[in-house]
Amino acid sequence: MAGPEQRPYTQNLCEPGPGRIVNEFSDHHRCHGFAMSTNDVDDRREYYRIDDTIALEFNLLSGAAAHSSDVLHDASPLFNLLSDLHLMDFESQHLLRHISERDRTLANYLKVINKRIDLLGQAMAQSLLRDIGTPRRVSLSEGGISFNNLQPVTPGSHLAIKMVLMPQALGLLLRAEVVHCSQRADGQYEIGTEFEALTDAQRQLLARHILQKQALERRQARE
Repeated sequence: MAGPEQRPYTQNLCEPGPGRIVNEFSDHHRCHGFAMSTNDVDDRREYYRIDDTIALEFNLLSGAAAHSSDVLHDASPLFNLLSDLHLMDFESQHLLRHISERDRTLANYLKVINKRIDLLGQAMAQSLLRDIGTPRRVSLSEGGISFNNLQPVTPGSHLAIKMVLMPQALGLLLRAEVVHCSQRADGQYEIGTEFEALTDAQRQLLARHILQKQALERRQARE
């Protein structure tokens, strides 16, 4: 997958237009690069945003692929393995709850096994992180992701966004549409996107990561 800095664009593709904002990181009534109406704010009230540092790269989608809702697949077997591990964990959670109601000892043992698998996944992810490149700061929610990039990306473009969320080494390959792009004072471009065609599992995995990140920040603030 090509890195994000390899795409030629002209600067005027990212001039702020009506309804776009320059700084989406500071206003809780704006979500990933566009101003929202009151109804939109109500609809998105459940989307908690976090500032995070993740491995991220993206690729432009074109033609039929840009408008498809099919789940994307990556060329990296290791990335797909990490994605499948977390998907299986998500799908098995309700089974673990049922087991816990009947046999707490067995449930605790299975949780230990899950922890061991998580640690193996984190170890394998180190190789994947080297392939994707230097982690970058992002603003992340269930609804979309905002990040800085060396090159502009045209609003309305459809992307395949590949990211690895740490420390659980969660690999996600998601569809997104660019809704905002503006040049920063440092010459980089602030890209705001909305996720498209998320599966329920993908949305739940994102939500779990965000909640875990918030809980970690609260613990660190108390220490």
